[in-house]
Amino acid sequence: MTTLAEQLRGENLGKVLENEPLKHHTTLKIGGPADLFFEPNSTNSLKKAMNYIKDSGVPFRAIGRGSNLLVSDEGIEGVVIKLGDGLDGLERNGDEFTVGGGYSIVKLATVLSREGYSGLEFSAGIPGSVGGAVFMNAGAHGSDMSKILKKALVLLPDGDLKWYTNEEMKFSYRTSILQKTGGICVEAVLVLEKGDRETIMAELKKNKDYRRNTQPWNYPCCGSVFRNPLPNYAGQLIESSGLKGTSVGGAQISDMHANFIVNTGDAKAVDVLGLISLIKKKIKELHNIDIETEVEIIGRKS
Repeated sequence: MTTLAEQLRGENLGKVLENEPLKHHTTLKIGGPADLFFEPNSTNSLKKAMNYIKDSGVPFRAIGRGSNLLVSDEGIEGVVIKLGDGLDGLERNGDEFTVGGGYSIVKLATVLSREGYSGLEFSAGIPGSVGGAVFMNAGAHGSDMSKILKKALVLLPDGDLKWYTNEEMKFSYRTSILQKTGGICVEAVLVLEKGDRETIMAELKKNKDYRRNTQPWNYPCCGSVFRNPLPNYAGQLIESSGLKGTSVGGAQISDMHANFIVNTGDAKAVDVLGLISLIKKKIKELHNIDIETEVEIIGRKS
């Protein structure tokens, strides 16, 4: 791993850290160390780095801004690639916007709504990156990324870059083909509509206020923990099961929204996993529903 780190540093491809605690890079503020942490300074640097990573034979995975992630206390083997400030470009061509995978989805919604472009209002308050939003087909308020994505530039596990059309992304509820292939969305082309700026900004504010008033963003959390088993809603099922406010260690099922688990200060991944297991068991017993996690659980197992 030291040799790989030296190769990446020697090429000046971005930030390279060894044994970097991932709690510094997740919104839950939980996670053990990555053997090697790499934040590329450009798309070309990422592609070049992938050649070294492939040659080394070590495993790798990508993260965005660390939302929707639960990293184990034992950390992650191999290389963690963070799509951050080096992949946060924004270019406009008419009603099409080419956005870097590391661009904050909240910032993007704010910037483009102020310019009178509609389509991203649903994302107000979603604390992730554009690449992560594409990966998960992030959505809310009746819309999601599949409604506005024209195509995505994906770095494949073999190091090749390939454009995927909207149809090729195979979007469904909180799902895309990238979750199966392991591809990394490094760039997205979004199609938005020009509209009335004040109306768009009002809708953005309404959605942002709704999140602020109903979700516990005053504590570190990862967003919704479980997928909604439609027509049911995960939060309602958890609350009706009497689990709201339940704690394991430093992790707690939020008093504000039962589909959120918050870090009250010193939570470990094992605490969150304990609550997830408890919720699954209780929902099955009381409602005969196999509830599935929306949060991605990654890292070494204890």
